[in-house]
Amino acid sequence: MSIARVTEISATSPESFDDAAKRGIERASKKLRGITSAWVKDQNVMIDDGKITDFKINLVVTFVLDE
Repeated sequence: MSIARVTEISATSPESFDDAAKRGIERASKKLRGITSAWVKDQNVMIDDGKITDFKINLVVTFVLDE
């Protein structure tokens, strides 16, 4: 039997939502061991002077706790 924990993180990218997700998971993987899944909870764009400057996502990350 395994026990998992869920945490929420935000990530941004000037390129795309997909890139923001990749950046967020890569960064989370440096601190969290045993990541098994992530759910994109929310997506937003940051706008400056009528132009999209960043793509922002909120991820719900699940990771298994060490025994």
